[in-house]
Amino acid sequence: MTSPFADPAFAPGLLLDAQEAGVTRFVVAAVVMDGDRVLLLRRPADDFMPGLWELPSGKVETGEDFESALLRETAEETGLTINQVVSYLGQFDYTSKSGSRTRQLTFEVTVEETTPLTLTEHDDHSWADRSDLPGVSDEVRKLIVR
Repeated sequence: MTSPFADPAFAPGLLLDAQEAGVTRFVVAAVVMDGDRVLLLRRPADDFMPGLWELPSGKVETGEDFESALLRETAEETGLTINQVVSYLGQFDYTSKSGSRTRQLTFEVTVEETTPLTLTEHDDHSWADRSDLPGVSDEVRKLIVR
């Protein structure tokens, strides 16, 4: 399998499309599988959108490319190391806590090991069956249940 980042037109195409849509901020998200189960993380009660189950994800920092942000955010939030970015699953837009028009770019990845899992920003995790996802957003559900 070839990473979508191997195509030199991939990331510039995402940027151009986002500019045309008025997107000012990017988040990258990783669909990490263990067999038929997907890794979900739960947002803590004192955070933006408390209790929401989500994918390992985070903001792309200024000057950072999408792939580097994906690797960094996955490692920071879970302690897992991405082996390969397998595919691009899609995107959706939302308004962030700060009011920025944000686009989440979601990628299926493989990791070196699925354990140990170290949570740094979430209060729980679940390896969920794609057909029985806990409280994820409709947008995330559509990307996972393809």
